[in-house]
Amino acid sequence: MRKYLFAILLSVFAIQGTAQSFAQPIALSDEAKIYLLTCTPGTEVWSKYGHTGIRVYDPTRQMDIVFNYGIFSLMEKGFYLKFIQGETYYQLGIESYPYFVKFYSSIGRKTYLQELNLTQQQKQQVLDALLINYQPKNRYYLYNFVFDNCATRPYHLLKNALQDTIISDYQGYVNQPFRSTISHYTGPHSWVDFGINLVFGQKADQPMTNEQRLFLPEELMFYLSQAHLSDGTPLVINEHIQPFQIAPVAWYADSRLGIALFAILLIIISIWDRKRQKLSWWIDALLCFVYIVLLAIVIFLTFFSVHPLVGFNWRLIILPLIHLCARLIYWLR
Repeated sequence: MRKYLFAILLSVFAIQGTAQSFAQPIALSDEAKIYLLTCTPGTEVWSKYGHTGIRVYDPTRQMDIVFNYGIFSLMEKGFYLKFIQGETYYQLGIESYPYFVKFYSSIGRKTYLQELNLTQQQKQQVLDALLINYQPKNRYYLYNFVFDNCATRPYHLLKNALQDTIISDYQGYVNQPFRSTISHYTGPHSWVDFGINLVFGQKADQPMTNEQRLFLPEELMFYLSQAHLSDGTPLVINEHIQPFQIAPVAWYADSRLGIALFAILLIIISIWDRKRQKLSWWIDALLCFVYIVLLAIVIFLTFFSVHPLVGFNWRLIILPLIHLCARLIYWLR
């Protein structure tokens, strides 16, 4: 924990130290290079999908910085309520590249680099667009986990700078549903996956288009790795990348085990109630309260938030159905 707090402070100081120096237009030299950075997943829920940044390196200008669209503060007033409502604002920040790598390394996350094959004019257009985005009136944006995040913003910025069609042979998760793809990163049958599936509606089962799946940093990394322009020019000329290593879900953290234990407990209680001919009404009242809270959360997300994938789905009745079936042991005599 101490190591993690140190990494956060290190990143904050790096942002403060570099932000003031790059607020004005900068002319890149012929030695400048633009990289796409991809960071491997972390352990926190919001970091399980990885992260994307853009590195601008110009030794002539003594510049080596990262534009980071993933900056947010848990200390922001009303952060959690805004997050639930889908009204969380992220911002674009500027960090020193060495500090950026050191921060992610200190919390056990690797950083992969892909040097983009851009002309001098395209490099300048990318930097100019980033600096415009960094202006105080532009740097904050309404974060959307699926359609507007730290990976989609660099992709669309690059696409606009190239002013050409990006073609990639990488298929990845094309035509795969949002739900199963997200499940891959959260860990299939983990409790996080179970919770997400409870609040995700039918829209989450729709297949993703070619560009929609690029909200995932790993997908964007491999997509660009095999990408070329309309004239056949490869988009990446040098890279060091590897597939993400997704940690398997431990057996004791498997939601299926928890649900099975939940069912066994209710069966045991029902058998005990039947033998003593007295209903443990408190357990039913407690569980009904939990179901009502879950239903209220889904209703709130469906009608009062801007999250695009939430809604009602059949998974909401799993726990109540198990509860009802287990209690039938008491009622059916």
